[in-house]
Amino acid sequence: MLTATNLSKTFGGQVLFEDCNLQLLPGCRYGIVGANGAGKSTLLRILSGEESSSTGEVVVPRKARLGVLGQDHFRYEETRIIDVVMQGAEEAWAAIKAHDRMVEAADAGEDFDPLEYARVEETLARTNAYALEARAAEVLEGLNIPTARHRQPLKVLSGGYKLRVLLGQVLAGDPDVLLLDEPTNHLDILSVAWLERFLVDYRGCAVVVSHDHRFLDTVCTHILDVDYQRVIQYKGNYTAFDKSKIEERQRREQEIERRKEEIEDHKEFINRFKAKATKARQANSRAKQMARIIIDELPESSRRYPLFRFLPARPSGREVLSVKGVWKSYGSQIVLADVTFDVRRGERVAIIGPNGIGKSTLLKVLMGKVSPDSGGSSWGYEARPGYFAQDHKEVLLKGEDTLKGWLWAQVPGEGVGFVHSKLAEVLFSNEEVDKKIHNLSGGEAARLVFATLGVQQPNVLVLDEPTNHLDLEGIDALARGLEAFEGTILFVSHDRWFVSRLATRVIDLTEDGISDHEGTYDEYLARQAKDRLDKEAVIAAAREARRDQRAEPKAKAEGKAEPKAPAASPSGIVLPPPRNQKPAKATKVDESPAEDEWPADYDWSQGWQGWQTKGAKPGAPAQGGGPVPKAEGKVDGKADPKADPKADPKAKKRK
Repeated sequence: MLTATNLSKTFGGQVLFEDCNLQLLPGCRYGIVGANGAGKSTLLRILSGEESSSTGEVVVPRKARLGVLGQDHFRYEETRIIDVVMQGAEEAWAAIKAHDRMVEAADAGEDFDPLEYARVEETLARTNAYALEARAAEVLEGLNIPTARHRQPLKVLSGGYKLRVLLGQVLAGDPDVLLLDEPTNHLDILSVAWLERFLVDYRGCAVVVSHDHRFLDTVCTHILDVDYQRVIQYKGNYTAFDKSKIEERQRREQEIERRKEEIEDHKEFINRFKAKATKARQANSRAKQMARIIIDELPESSRRYPLFRFLPARPSGREVLSVKGVWKSYGSQIVLADVTFDVRRGERVAIIGPNGIGKSTLLKVLMGKVSPDSGGSSWGYEARPGYFAQDHKEVLLKGEDTLKGWLWAQVPGEGVGFVHSKLAEVLFSNEEVDKKIHNLSGGEAARLVFATLGVQQPNVLVLDEPTNHLDLEGIDALARGLEAFEGTILFVSHDRWFVSRLATRVIDLTEDGISDHEGTYDEYLARQAKDRLDKEAVIAAAREARRDQRAEPKAKAEGKAEPKAPAASPSGIVLPPPRNQKPAKATKVDESPAEDEWPADYDWSQGWQGWQTKGAKPGAPAQGGGPVPKAEGKVDGKADPKADPKADPKAKKRK
C-alpha cells in the first residue's frame, strides 16, 4: 500500500533518521513511537507528502486515498459542523453539491443536462453518498459532539472540539491510508475508546503517532520505533515492542561484553608468552585473532527518563479535603451541580468524565482560582496542596525568568549546585538552565513544573492533565514518581493507562451527578459494565412485559391459556421467556436425569425405569419420570424375592 525506500532526514548537522525502508500494508495499524524531538511527526509528514526527505522516496499507489489529520480549522469557521465532516469524502461531497446545483437550476427553469445528471447520480450511488450524512453524524456522536450541534457553524465550538471535527472529517472520508498525528489529544476517555473501536475495525492502512500506552496496545499491530537514528519495525502492540526492545538491547550488550572478555583473554596470553620462543607462534596467532574481533559500540538512545521525586515536608491530617454542595455555571451553562465529597490522607483520586463537564473547573475551585456560585471546599489540618495546571502559564507566572532563576526563587536558601541538580533530574542540561521560560516547549514546561513541585514539597498534589506534552518515557517516570509519593493525589487525566496505574478511587462527573467509586479504575470499569448490562436487561424485560400485556386480551378472547409468570434471573431481574417459545416436553421415564437430581438411596439395579422424586410412594407414577428410590422388601410395588423368600416359588423347591 505504501512503500518508503532509503529515507533519511537531517536538520543542519542533526540526523533524525537514515536508511529507513518500510512497506506498510492494508489491514495493519502502525504506531510511531520515540522520544520528543526524535522525528516521529517528521516521519509522518514525509509519508503524507507534506514534507520532503533528505534522501529516498515514498511511493503511494495512484488511486489510493490518503486521510491526513489537519490542524487548520480556521477555514471552516462559518461552515456547518456536519458539512465539515462530510467534506472528508471529497468525491461524494462534490457529487452532492453538483446534484443540488442541478436541481436548483431545473427548478429555476434553466437548462437541464440529463446526461450530466445521470453521471452525477451514478457517482452518488457508487460512493454511497446518500448515507454520507448519517455516517458523518455517527462519527460526530462517537467523538462526543451532540446532535443538537451538528447543524451549527464550527465557530460555536472550543478549540479542542474543533480539532475533533477535523478528526471526524478524516474518519468519515473512509480513506485507504490513515495518517494521524496525536489523534487522542483533546479527546476524553469515552471518545478515545470509540476511536479505538473505529480503528480496530478499519480495513485500510493506519499510521498513528501517540503517547497513550493503552491506545497503542489496543490499536496497533506493528510499532515503528524512531531511535538510534533509525526507524525499526516491530511486530505486535506497544507492550510486546517494549519487551522485545529491552531483550534485544540486553542481548547486544552481552555480546559486546563477551567479545571484550575474549580480547582481554588474548591480550593476557600474548603479554605472558610473547617473549618465549616456544610460544611465539601461538602469541602471533592470538594477535591475529584479536585483530579480527570487531566491536560495534551501541549507539546512544534518544530515549531519556526524567526523575520525578515528590517528598512531602510533613504529613497532613487524616481528613485532607471536604467539598460541600459546589455549584458553578458560566452563563446559562451549569458545569458543576451540587458536587460533594471528602478526601482522606493517602488516597489517589482520579476525577474523570467527558470534556466540558467541569473537571478542570472543579480543581480550580479547590485551589481558589475560581469562585463557586454556591457551596465551597476546605482543606484539612496541615494540608499543603501543590498545583499542576493544564495551562502552564497559570503556574509559571514569570515568562522572562530563566529556568535557574525561577527554580532558585522557590528555594532561596539552597545553593546553585542544588538548583542545577534538580534541573538535571528533569533532563535540563547545563546549557539549558539559562533558557527563558517563555521559550520552553510544552514538554519542557511540564518538566519544570514538576521540578518546582519537587522542591516545594507539598503533601497534596492537585494535577490537571499531568501527562499532556510528556512522551511515553516521561509518562512512565511520572507514574513511578507518583506511586512513591506518600501524600494525597487528586488528578484529572484522559490517559487510561495512567489512571489505571495510579487511582485508588474514581470520581466520575456525569450529567446526572457524580459517581464515587472506592477502588481501582479497572474495578470501576467492571462495575460500570455490570450496571450497563443490568440496565439493558431491565429495559428488555419491560419491553417484553408490555408485549405480553398487549397480547393477553387477545389470548383470552381466543380461549388460550395465560402465559406463565416470567422467571427471575440470578441477579434478581425478572426476565420474560423467549418469544415464540414452545412448551417443554414432559420428561420420559427412560431419560437420564441430571446427576444432582439422583436420590441418595436410589437402587441402581433398577436402571432408569420408574424414576421418581425421593419420598414418593413406591411404584407410584413419577411426575416427570425418574429413578425409583429403593423401598424395603418391594421393587416397583411388588414383593422383592431377595428380601422375601416366600414370594419366590423356586425358593420352596430349594428348601
